[in-house]
Amino acid sequence: MASMVSKRHRKETPTVPAQLNGHGASESSDDYLKAILELSGPEDRQVASTDIAVHLKISGASVTKMLQKLSSATPALVIYEKHRGVHLAKAGRKRALEIVRHHRLIETFLYQILDYPWDEVHDEAERLEHFISERFEARVAAKLNYPDFDPHGHAIPTLDGSLPVSHSQTLAQAVANEQVQVASVSDRVPEMLRYLGSHGIKPGVWLKIIEQLPFRGAYRIIVGDSKKAILLSESLAGAIFVSP
Repeated sequence: MASMVSKRHRKETPTVPAQLNGHGASESSDDYLKAILELSGPEDRQVASTDIAVHLKISGASVTKMLQKLSSATPALVIYEKHRGVHLAKAGRKRALEIVRHHRLIETFLYQILDYPWDEVHDEAERLEHFISERFEARVAAKLNYPDFDPHGHAIPTLDGSLPVSHSQTLAQAVANEQVQVASVSDRVPEMLRYLGSHGIKPGVWLKIIEQLPFRGAYRIIVGDSKKAILLSESLAGAIFVSP
């Protein structure tokens, strides 16, 4: 899937000069914008500050202080209502998608060109995503022949900020004995990626749930054409996103 090429990427010719952040914000600010983008989902839901704190593993007081800073920026990066939550303003969404694009292009470059294992690219991309220039981004995209997906199956935003809406569901939500195809997997836990990779569970692979053991137990599944079933915990099944 990561090698797929889309016409929507081929004419990208960025002219924006290289800079760390067009709003003068910090690496930390970018992390907040990314977190809000992820937590708000395709419906652009308001995100509770407590959810951001859990996601970024920081204190609630720190979250409140940063949200106030981001909402008072010019232009505003977020729209924040105390006790009600936050969602991205237009400028904040643009910046968040830019950083996500950087991240997923870097992951793909590391995986395809530098032969990094897929469980190591996320942390490397987290460090680099804030600092690459638009020129560097364009050359990476061209070198990769403008991929649509990163190694974990996540869509790469286009240069204009377009991001297709995913209609996948978790494997845990799939119907027993229905064959489904892996669309993407969570990339936040390297150990999980190593485990899934060792069983051949990657984007594009077909899976079938045979049964779920009683009392919210493990899922017994078949991977591809294998004749032997393997067990996946409920948390692992919830980290695999599939399409019929």
